[in-house]
Amino acid sequence: MSPDMLRLSDYVARFNTLFPDLSHLLPWQVVAAAAEILSDKIRMLGDDYSVQGQVAIHKDARVEEHVILKGPVIISAGCFIGAHAYIRNGVYIGEKTSIGPGCEVKSSFIMPGAALAHFNFAGDSIVGTGVNMEAGAIIANHYNERTDKLIDVMLQGHRYATGMTKFGALVGDDTKIGANAVLSPGTILTPRSIVRRLELVEQVTYTA
Repeated sequence: MSPDMLRLSDYVARFNTLFPDLSHLLPWQVVAAAAEILSDKIRMLGDDYSVQGQVAIHKDARVEEHVILKGPVIISAGCFIGAHAYIRNGVYIGEKTSIGPGCEVKSSFIMPGAALAHFNFAGDSIVGTGVNMEAGAIIANHYNERTDKLIDVMLQGHRYATGMTKFGALVGDDTKIGANAVLSPGTILTPRSIVRRLELVEQVTYTA
């Protein structure tokens, strides 16, 4: 399997429906272009969204006080965004998604019905429908500790270079991620995966 054969729809079934023009892209290419993609999408939204600059909030969404939104950001119908959440640099939040208090989401696509409990970080990632992240779980998007910060991924036992220094994870539909777990940069999780509490997922091993 080559990375060109990685189809987002195999991991996140609704992605191609919501973003049909992006079906040819790899996940790390999608998140790298998140700001541009969502800026274009905001211009196409209907009057059921309240749009201020580069921030679009559906009129049926609930956003609590002290939330920071740095566009482009789209918050869809039925969403809940808890107090003190920080959402920035190109974020799509699908219908009936919950982003709990104190979460940070950066340059990511969060599909419908997902839930980030509270104090989560998701950076440069695609998070599938029905994914649940318990409190404190982290999707890391950058190798702070390495001199060579380029990110590789593992696909069916083969290692591939993304060419990116910022990429978090592709999290398949209905995956459950336990409290205080960490997904290392470049994690690929198939649908219905289970990550245990306090688990570190590190699919690519690097030598010094």
